[in-house]
Amino acid sequence: MNDICQFNEALEKNAANYVPLSPLSFIRRTAAVYPDRTALIYNDECYSWQQTYSRCCKLASLLTHFGISKGDTVAVILPNIPAMYEAHFGVPMVGAVLNAINTRLDPEAVAFILDHSRSRVLLVDPEFTDVVEKALARLKGPAPKVINVSDPSQGAERWIGDLEYEALLADQPEMVDWQLPSDEWDAIALGYTSGTTGNPKGVVTHHRGAYLNAVSNVLSWSLPSKVVYLWTLPMFHCNGWCFPWTLAAIGGTNVCLRRVDPQQILNLFSKHHVTHYCGAPIVHTMIADAAVAAPEPIEHKVSGLIAGAAPPASVLKRMETLGFELTHVYGLTETYGPASVCAKQDDWVQRSQDERIKLNGRQGVAYPLQESMAVLDLVTMEPVPADGETVGEIMFRGNIVMKGYLRNEPATQEAFAGGWFHSGDLAVMEPDGYVKIRDRLKDVIISGGENISSLEVEEILLRHEDVELAAVVAMADAKWGEVPAAFVQLRPGSELSEAALISFCRENISRFKVPKKIIFGPLPTTPTGKIQKFQLRQQLGAIPQD
Repeated sequence: MNDICQFNEALEKNAANYVPLSPLSFIRRTAAVYPDRTALIYNDECYSWQQTYSRCCKLASLLTHFGISKGDTVAVILPNIPAMYEAHFGVPMVGAVLNAINTRLDPEAVAFILDHSRSRVLLVDPEFTDVVEKALARLKGPAPKVINVSDPSQGAERWIGDLEYEALLADQPEMVDWQLPSDEWDAIALGYTSGTTGNPKGVVTHHRGAYLNAVSNVLSWSLPSKVVYLWTLPMFHCNGWCFPWTLAAIGGTNVCLRRVDPQQILNLFSKHHVTHYCGAPIVHTMIADAAVAAPEPIEHKVSGLIAGAAPPASVLKRMETLGFELTHVYGLTETYGPASVCAKQDDWVQRSQDERIKLNGRQGVAYPLQESMAVLDLVTMEPVPADGETVGEIMFRGNIVMKGYLRNEPATQEAFAGGWFHSGDLAVMEPDGYVKIRDRLKDVIISGGENISSLEVEEILLRHEDVELAAVVAMADAKWGEVPAAFVQLRPGSELSEAALISFCRENISRFKVPKKIIFGPLPTTPTGKIQKFQLRQQLGAIPQD
């Protein structure tokens, strides 16, 4: 008998030695170990871990009552409130897939997502009733059953139908017999990313990846068990970068925040002794502005993760000066949020502030449980030299990578070409093995942490009868990191103004996607008619910004 046989023969997986990895196991354990510890705070509401677990089990029971089972999609359009957190457990408890929809999208985009995901139930906060009603009117397929999640703190509300979340939960027994998935590869969530095409792509993630990235958050940030985490990051962003599951894993406290309000954030920092939070550069900038104007400084240490576009050095410097400790992470919807971290070396603290800011602003190294992050040559798929000069594409490989794009095999194959996930970001590998982004392979504009498709904005511009050609590129912005800027070639004889065209865009697209500047004039094109965007970027760089 050879060595392989002796170690494999009759040594099979069984109920005693193998359990599929799922973040659902975190909340069951924490509810048993820390039943009375505070799990969730929202305004005057406060739930223990036992209570939160009970509410999640009731949500699972409610979904079963409505016929939801394995493989069904449950969509939510909610801010960071208790129901949003509970959906991250209650939905997958019945084997269903959570589709957390960006609350900033326009009705057309919401309608596409509901149709494409084949969502059967939709949880809606009444703040978004108008958008959802318009989206439902645009549906091509069956409409989902709508459950309103009312919020007494918001005053008068208008519902869609008469089903209300809290009333329904009150009448439900707890589903105590829910099971972990039989296969950890089962889908747990569906998130849509705009990429560079008009219609968003549905990113399918699995229980195993969610489990591992939730633990990676703990490892990369050295999170203690008594973390008090403020939800400045929307939970619809890559399922809150897996932090709903991370907080359940360690038994920390979630402080919910309905919308980003810098003064309220500072108040919550002090009131609840918040220790950690996450956000795009714009969120940290807003907090810094509020902290500078505050009559009293924050008296305790607060740590933050910063992501989105490469963080501006000015933001990192201001936050460090104010006493906040920021760590830069990088990733995509396809990698469950953070897939790399700029891990801080011990000797960096001895460097000058400018040196530290430069070092901390890089995309860094692979997340602890992400198998590999590399910068590869786009042609040979070989690693570029670690010289800080040779440009390649950032690629990932490992368990914290999506299953693929829902019903989009060509895009899935393209994303996984060569056995790696292609990020679409161009970068260099620096001599110390840390990755630094140089540019984007595709023309996605990342504004305040939101992905904006340049092609989608161009399509809207071209709908105006006076527009002959249009091209959208990223323009640097001190507040948002970058914003869309449009170059527009008008039809002969047109006297269309910038204000009028911006107003037109606002009527047809989400406000955060509207160009902040429009430059009129002939557009440079190749002999085949392709607009040369690199020339437009150069031209934009020479235009004084407001």
